[in-house]
Parts: sequence; structure tokens; C-alpha cells
Amino acid sequence: MTHSQSVSPVVDVLDFVTKQLPFSELPPACAHFYVNHAKVVYITSLNQSELLVPTDKYLYLIRSGVFDLVNTAGEVVTRLGEGDYFGYPSLLTGEEIKNHLEVQTSGLVFLLPQQDFDFLRREYLKFEQHFVRAHKKRLLSSHYQERGRAWPEHKISALMGKSAVTIEPSARIVDAAKLMQNAGVSSVIVTEKGELSGIITDRDLRNRVLAAELAPSARVAQIMTPNPKFIFENNRAFSALHLMLKHNIHHLPVLNEERVPLGMVTSTDLLRQQKHDPVQLIGQIYKAHSHQEVIRLAMEIPALLRGFSNTVEDIYFIGTLLSGLTDALTSRLTELFIQQAGEPPCSFCWICFGSQAREEQTLHSDQDNGLVFSNAILDHQRDYFARLGAYVSGHLISCGIKACPGGIMASNAQCRGTVDEWLLRYEQWVHTPTPQAMLNSKIFFDRRFIYGDQALYQSLNAGLSTLRQQELFFAAMATDISTNSVPIGLFMQFKLERDKHKHRYLDLKIRGVAIVNDLVRLYALKCGINKANTQMRLAALKECGVLSKEDIYNLQDCWRFLTQLRFKVQIEAPELPPNCINPELLSSLERHQLKEAFHLIKQAQQACVFKFARGSL
Repeated sequence: MTHSQSVSPVVDVLDFVTKQLPFSELPPACAHFYVNHAKVVYITSLNQSELLVPTDKYLYLIRSGVFDLVNTAGEVVTRLGEGDYFGYPSLLTGEEIKNHLEVQTSGLVFLLPQQDFDFLRREYLKFEQHFVRAHKKRLLSSHYQERGRAWPEHKISALMGKSAVTIEPSARIVDAAKLMQNAGVSSVIVTEKGELSGIITDRDLRNRVLAAELAPSARVAQIMTPNPKFIFENNRAFSALHLMLKHNIHHLPVLNEERVPLGMVTSTDLLRQQKHDPVQLIGQIYKAHSHQEVIRLAMEIPALLRGFSNTVEDIYFIGTLLSGLTDALTSRLTELFIQQAGEPPCSFCWICFGSQAREEQTLHSDQDNGLVFSNAILDHQRDYFARLGAYVSGHLISCGIKACPGGIMASNAQCRGTVDEWLLRYEQWVHTPTPQAMLNSKIFFDRRFIYGDQALYQSLNAGLSTLRQQELFFAAMATDISTNSVPIGLFMQFKLERDKHKHRYLDLKIRGVAIVNDLVRLYALKCGINKANTQMRLAALKECGVLSKEDIYNLQDCWRFLTQLRFKVQIEAPELPPNCINPELLSSLERHQLKEAFHLIKQAQQACVFKFARGSL
């Protein structure tokens, strides 16, 4: 082993070791033995391959630096930092070392040989118990990760069984039936000039051909479902099943980014992937017969999500699930109102803003929603939508989705209006970037269609596309973003806040996640990106050139890490304000990563001001 030597029992080394578990709970002699028998190695990218070799087994303790433990498939098993151990699974089980180390930041690592590790196991029961429990916890974590790679996070392309089976709309119905029989499929995609035009299912053959006594020589165009719902290949299985449940459909064409059909995914394909997941609850919500039943089902959400958090690899995916559940609650309540009050007097659509629009809701998210209706609406018809807004928003509160403190709900007249009225509001915010306009931009520029006439929503988006290139507005947004500081000071020390109970904490939402959301929103608006989800916006920004790929990857990592911590806090429900965390309860590596995340966000803020504000601060 290069660059290694025995560790001298100097005060700083001994002081470091005695602060680490299990030594902090053992007699001083144990730490002294460790220091006298361990070796120290300085690990860089040049000598990293010499660590974790099959012939030499050690207990490794990181003194400084950051390292990735990588498995044989090239996947990062875990990231390690100061105070973290590794290597003990092989010492405990005798199994061959298969993982390897990749250096992120060079640093010092202590190595304790197998025979000395075994001696401490024999002499000190707590020493052995510590590593046995750590090994069990790691096995459990691996089990959850494997479960997490089940259906919800899989891309549609990974679940699609066969390539696209297509037919032209001018073909005969009998030809479509023969094609389905020969391919062994229950549906066929209808294409015109290579693009999706419609679909035919075996149900269509029964209901629209046999039952209607239509001649088999008739054309496919007569029985196909035109302009069907579809999904892109890189979307997740959860999104596909949610779309099917929402629209009560069983076949979903899969397209690539060029909108070329690649295949079909069915509800059977997806349902066989999942068993007792929150998506089943979404299906029940869409079928609820009353608002009381909707509220009863909503009461199951927190417990379901806490249980589901152990089955997903990326805990931030819970935000997508929560938003999907809120979409379902909103849609079904809207339908129940229409059943009671009668058909709406004109076309309308329900839209959401903020975290629901970004599909990033948490257990503490409140409502942000509104109504858009036709420009042709008459004054006396507006009362219908006032009652709709009050009905849905009120029952959402009963479902546990809190009222927006700022009143951004469809029950508020300011959050209802025609397409032209909404465009006028946006135009005022863009052309007069006051502090209130900046606050509105953080909410209303994250929007998403939920229910109703999608053409109205597309009309709103088309009108907004002409408002984007306003340099004064972008400069004001950048200046506003810079006023929210990250909670680190000189020498990378945390700047903690206190609540009335004198709890010390960091606000992960306001001082971290929200800043990233604001930065990404600004760049997305500049590039004309219509997506609301932060990660999707970042992916789309790779093609725009306003940010380097390194900057994009840094923002993606920061957002993901902070969101993971934020959900972890909410699910474990500590006695702290929502979205807040006490950094002293984190591991040394998590504290290191948290400081690094805040540092990168601060750099991104400064770069944003330089690009957009042009010295206006």
C-alpha cells in the first residue's frame, strides 16, 4: 500500500478516534489499541485502485476526503466522508471484496488489519455489536433499494414489451384484426405519415364493428379513437398509470421525443408491476361517489406515503406521488360538483401553480390553484365558477391540503378569470416588476393543467410566450433571487436560526430548495421552456446553452440532496418547524454535503446576478 505508515498516537488522532462510534462508548484502551495498530493512507485518484483489493482486508475509517463506493455494475453504492467506516462487511462475512473506491476529494484513510479488527471484536462486545448492526442496516438499505427499482421509477421504455404495431387509417378493419392476431396484441397504433393518428383496441372491434354490424371492409379511420392520450418513453411508469386512471383508458401509445410511436403500454403491463402502492389509492379517488368518500380516502395518504418512502430509491419521488394524489382529489371533486350543479355554462379549465404544478409537493404543501374560462363568458355565468372554486378548495382543505396563506386558490376571485384576464395579469407582472410581482412570478409561472378544456390552457400558454423576452423583468428576478441568502457564513460554518422553543435549525426549503427552484425558473423562462418540474427544466436547459453542463449537474445534485433531506425530516417528524433540520443530527458526510450544496447554490446565485442584473445591485 503506497503512502502508508503507522499512526502515531498523537493527541489529534486519538481525539478524532475517541469521538467516533463505537470508540466513544468504549474504554479509552480500545481507542489506544486502534491508534497503535492502524495505518494511514493518503488516497488520491492516482492510487485509489490500490485500496479494496481482494487479498487485503481492513476496517477503513475516513479521516478526511470524500469517496464513492462503487459496485461491479458501476453504480455508486454510497458516498463516504469524514467519520465513515467501510470494509467491515468482508471482515464480518469473509466474502470477497467486490466494490471499488472512486475519489471525489483526496484525503486520509485509516486502515485496521483483519487480525486487529478480530481482536477488538473478541475483547469488546460493543465493538462487535456496532459493526454487526451496521452490516444489517446496510443489507436492509440494499433491500429497499432493490424494491425501489420496481415499477414506480422505471422508465416506460423498460416496461414496454413489443415494438410498435401500426396501421394506416385507410386500411381495412379486417386487416387491422389480422394484424393484431398475428402480432398477439390487444391494440394497434394508427399512424399517418409516421405520426400518431389514433388507436384501435379489441374492445373497439367488439363495440364499433361487431355490435354495430359494420362491414369488415370499412376503413380503420371509422372506428379508431382519434388523437389518443400518449406518453413519452422517458416518462415513469407512475405517470403512465396515473394518466390511465385519470382518463379511464387501458392502452397508452409510447412515443419518442420526435413523437414517433415506439410501442404500446397497457394497464395490465403496469398493474402487474405494483401491489400495495399509493397509485391504487389514486384509482379509488377517481371512482369516489361523494365528497365524503374523497375526504375519507385522503386521510389514508400520510400513512401510505410514510410506508412507501421505504420502497423508493429516491425519496424525492414522493413529491410526484403527492402531486398525483392532489391532482386526483382536485379532478374528482370538480366532477362531483358538476354532477350536483349541472354542466358548466362555458368551457373552462382548472390549473394549479407552485409545488403542485412542479410535481414537488410535500406533506406540508398548501393549495395554489385557479380557474380559466372562455373569453365569451357572460357576467351572470361567473357565479357558477365561484361556487366551483369554493366547493373544491373547501373540500381540499378537509382532505388535509391546507389553504394558501396568500389566498392563491380558485375560491378567490383574483384566481379566476378568462384567458385574456389572466394574460393581462401576467403582462402587468412582467412589465412592472414590483416586489409583489416578483412574489407572483415565483408562484404563477409554475403552472400545470389539471382538468377541463385543455385548449384553453394551450391558448393561455401561447399568449404568455410573447411576454418572456423582457430583460428588465429578468434582471428584477435575478436581483430578487440574490436577496435570499444560503445559511453558511465565513469558513463554511452553518448560520442557524432559532424558533420560540429555542430549537436551532436550518430551513431547507426557504434557504435551499426554493433558491434552486427560483434560479431554474428564471433560466427556463429565458429559454422558453414550458415545463414546470425543476428536474425536467434542468434537463431541457442542457440544450439551451445558458448554463454549462457542470452547472446544471450541480443544481440537479443540490436540489435532489436537499429534497431528500427535507422529506426525511418530514417523514420522521421531529419537533422542528416544517422543512427544517438540526444539522447536528446529521452524519459527518451529510453535514459536509449540506455545506457543499449551499456553497454551490451561492455560486449559482452570484452567476445569475452577473448574467441578468448586470451590476444593478
